[in-house]
Amino acid sequence: MSLRFSVLASGSTGNAIYVESEKKRLLIDAGLSGKKIEASLKQIEVDPKTLDALLISHEHSDHIKGAGIMARRYALPIYANGPTWKAMEGHLGDLSSEQCFTFSTESTMTIGDIDIESFGVSHDAAEPMFFNVHHEGQKLSVVTDLGYVSERIKGTVRGADTFIFEANHDMEMLRMGKYPWNVKRRILGDLGHISNEDAGLALGDLIGEKETNVYLAHLSKDNNMKDLAHMTVKQTMESLGFLVGDGLHLYDTDPVQPTALASV
Repeated sequence: MSLRFSVLASGSTGNAIYVESEKKRLLIDAGLSGKKIEASLKQIEVDPKTLDALLISHEHSDHIKGAGIMARRYALPIYANGPTWKAMEGHLGDLSSEQCFTFSTESTMTIGDIDIESFGVSHDAAEPMFFNVHHEGQKLSVVTDLGYVSERIKGTVRGADTFIFEANHDMEMLRMGKYPWNVKRRILGDLGHISNEDAGLALGDLIGEKETNVYLAHLSKDNNMKDLAHMTVKQTMESLGFLVGDGLHLYDTDPVQPTALASV
């Protein structure tokens, strides 16, 4: 069985990703209510009772809102790095010590037949990290919540079969939008989020000749639109010589509707 996944929700209001192999079923982040996560899983015909583990990237509420309730309801172990555990104190509710595991940044762990490789990102959290998920030669790379894509990150995720990749904002919408200047400065800074154009430029340095899927993720509800993000990333990549639709497939994600369960 190939590695399969669904982006259950992605955006500034909540993020969660489901990943499965033949033997294991994982959640990456749980930034929705427990009820919404359960409903999204049922839409892709996955019973929440069959989940095996929950990985947390960082402590922001749009990534952990439903983590505590999901862990208690389904007796899930949670994996996060030490600084993130400390930052989440008081936000997850009561958990058994047997459910709390430390997964250090820049390390690899194995859950069943899935290897998960963590890597640090530049974002305004305690110690944010994201993941490469490996199974039988397949690689899914989750790259969101970062102010810029460093050469180190590029080296870590380059050549993935599928990318779940941030395209947070349109630069003009953000500049002209209603946010106060200090919030705009945070988003535009090295500890913020990357723009649609930045996503296209970075992806152009990550994708080789093999067939590749890209899911555009973590779109701002106030400073972006699906069609605009898709068009900007597509045009940016085509300006670099890529032909979207010919071996390179570009998909949208949604803040409330899960993507179809797909192979990496």
